[in-house]
Amino acid sequence: MKEELLKKIKTKINNKKQEENKLKFLEGVFSEKDFLAPSYINNSNPKYFEIDNIYYSSLIIINYEREQTELILKSIIDTNIDINISIFYEKQDTYKTIKDLTYHIGNVGADLKTINQNRQDIEIASFTYNDAKYIRKQMQIENEELYFIYIYITTYSKDIKELEYLLNKIEGILQSKGMQTRRAYFRQEDCYKSCLPLMINKSSLKEVAKRNVLTDGLVSTYPFISSAIFDEDGIFIGTNIYNNSLVFIDRYNTEKYKNANICIFGTSGAGKSFYTKLLILRYRLMGIEQYIIDPEREYEHLCKNLDGTHLKIGPGSNTYINILDIRQESIEDNEQGYLANKISKLIGFFNLIFGNMNEEEKALIEEKLIKLYEEKGITFDDNSLWKKEENKVIIKPIFKDTYDMPILQDLYNLLKEDEKTKIFAIKLIPFIKGSLKFFNNYTNVKLNNKLIVADVYELGEENLKYGMYLFTDLFWDKIKKDRKIKKAIYLDEIWRLIGVTSNKDVASFIYKIFKTIRKYGGSSVAITQDVSDLFSLESGIYGKSILNNSSIKTFFSLEEENIKVLEKYTNLSEKEKIEIKSLKRGECLMFVGEEHILTKIESADFEKEIIN
Repeated sequence: MKEELLKKIKTKINNKKQEENKLKFLEGVFSEKDFLAPSYINNSNPKYFEIDNIYYSSLIIINYEREQTELILKSIIDTNIDINISIFYEKQDTYKTIKDLTYHIGNVGADLKTINQNRQDIEIASFTYNDAKYIRKQMQIENEELYFIYIYITTYSKDIKELEYLLNKIEGILQSKGMQTRRAYFRQEDCYKSCLPLMINKSSLKEVAKRNVLTDGLVSTYPFISSAIFDEDGIFIGTNIYNNSLVFIDRYNTEKYKNANICIFGTSGAGKSFYTKLLILRYRLMGIEQYIIDPEREYEHLCKNLDGTHLKIGPGSNTYINILDIRQESIEDNEQGYLANKISKLIGFFNLIFGNMNEEEKALIEEKLIKLYEEKGITFDDNSLWKKEENKVIIKPIFKDTYDMPILQDLYNLLKEDEKTKIFAIKLIPFIKGSLKFFNNYTNVKLNNKLIVADVYELGEENLKYGMYLFTDLFWDKIKKDRKIKKAIYLDEIWRLIGVTSNKDVASFIYKIFKTIRKYGGSSVAITQDVSDLFSLESGIYGKSILNNSSIKTFFSLEEENIKVLEKYTNLSEKEKIEIKSLKRGECLMFVGEEHILTKIESADFEKEIIN
C-alpha cells in the first residue's frame, strides 16, 4: 500500500513539474493576443482615445422624445460615417417594479393634495404621477415589461479636426430626431470598451445613459435596418451608396430567391452594359455556362479576352445555324415529343417572317412542316431521330445531325408547290436567294465552350429579330441539357423579341424561358434601354410577366417617360422614382428579393482593362 501511495505522489510531482515547464515555455510564445494588440494606447486626453494613430471619441445618448413614431437610429445608421453603436437592455423585475410604482403613485397622490399653489410644482408632480400610472397600467393590463436602455456611439478618424467634424455631424442628426447627447469626456476608454463586442457596461456610464422604456418602445431602437445584401456564396456587385456596405449577390441561391433571373434597365451611357459585362466576367471565373445574344456588337472583345466562342451571323459571316435543326438536348431524358416541340417553336419563327398568322395559316404551315420532316425520315416517333453508325463492328444508334435535317430551301420548295401556301414561299425568297440566304445552310459550328456570344449586328435593324430568335432557340436547347449545371442566357435589347415589332408566339416563348429556366439551373437576363417598348405588346402583359419573374431588378438612370411606365408594373416609391432619375453613371437602384438598395457598381482596374 505504501509503495502504491509513494508512486502516486511521485507521479503528481512529475506532472506538476511538467506543467510548470510547459507554462515557462508558453511565456515566450508569440500568441494571437500579441498579434492583435495595438502598438500603443494614449488615454491622456479627456476628449478622445488614441490607438495606433487613430482617434476615437464617443457620445452617450441621455434622453429621447417621449413618443417615437419611427426607428430612432435609422437616420444615423444610413449615413456613410464610420461609427460603432452599442445598445444595452436591462430587463427589470416586474413584481418589484409594480410594487415600487404603486408606492410612488400613493406618495405623489398625497403630495398633490397638500402641495402649495406653485404652478410649476403642481405640473411636475402631475407629470410623474401620470407617467407612473401609465407604466403600471401597461405592465398590469398589456403584460409589457420595463427595461433600462443604454446607447453609446463611437466614431473615429486619423485626423482630430475630422473627428470633431464627425462628432458635430452625428450630434446634429441625433438632435434632429429628438435625442439628447452628451460627449463622453473623461469616459472615453469606458465608452470605447462598451462599443466592442465584449458586453462591458460600466456603472460610471450607466448613471449617465440610463433611460427606462417599455417593451413596446424597444421596437424603435431596432438597429438592423440598413439595406444590406451579403450572400455567402455571392459575387461582389458594388457598395451601398448610403452606408458603403458591400453588396454580394448569389442569384443561384434557390433558398433565398425564387429564381435567378435579372432585369437590367437603363438609358444609353448609364452603365448597364458595363455592369452586364462585369457579371459575365465574374461568372466566367466561376465556370458558369453563359450564352449572350449581342445585337449591338458590344461583347466581341470581352468574348475574345475570356477565350469564349464568338459566333457571327450575317451577310459577311461564314458561320451558319440551321433553324430547322432538331437537337438531342431540345428535350430532357425520359421525355418525348422532339418533333412536336420543334414545330411549336418554328411557328413562332415563321410568325416573324410571315406576319401574325391566323389559326388556318398556322395549320397550313404545320402541315407542311410535318411533311418536310417526314421526307427526311423524321416523324412524331422519337425513334425516327436515331440512326445506326456505319462501318462500325458494334452498331450503336446515334442522334441525327444537321445534315440529316431539312433546310429552308426544302421548305420553300414544298410551299411553292401548293397554291394555298405560295404566298408564304414568296416571303421566304429573301431567306433562300436574297440578302438573308445565310439562314439557308446547315449548322457548321461546334458549341462546346462555356461562353458563347452570338453576334447579330450585321443583320440590320429590320432583321435583328430573326437572328435573335434563332440563337435564343439554340441557347435554350443547350440550357436544358443538364439541370445540375449552372448557366445563364443574356438577352440584350430584349424588347425586339417581346415588343410591338414581335408577336405573341415569340413573346410567349421568351416568357416561357423566364418562367421555367429555374428548374434547369439557369438564369435569364433581360437587358434594355427601351423600357416603354418592352411593354408595348398586348398591353404589356409579356413585359410585366418577365419583370415579375425576375427576382433581381436593376434600374440605372432612366428618363421620366420610362420611369412612369415602370411605375405601373413595379412598387416604386416616390423617393425611388426621384432617385432613379438622378442616378450618376455606374449607380443603380436594385430590387433583390424584398430588399431595395441603392448601389454603386465597383470593379478592379484589371477588370476594366478586360472589359474595355
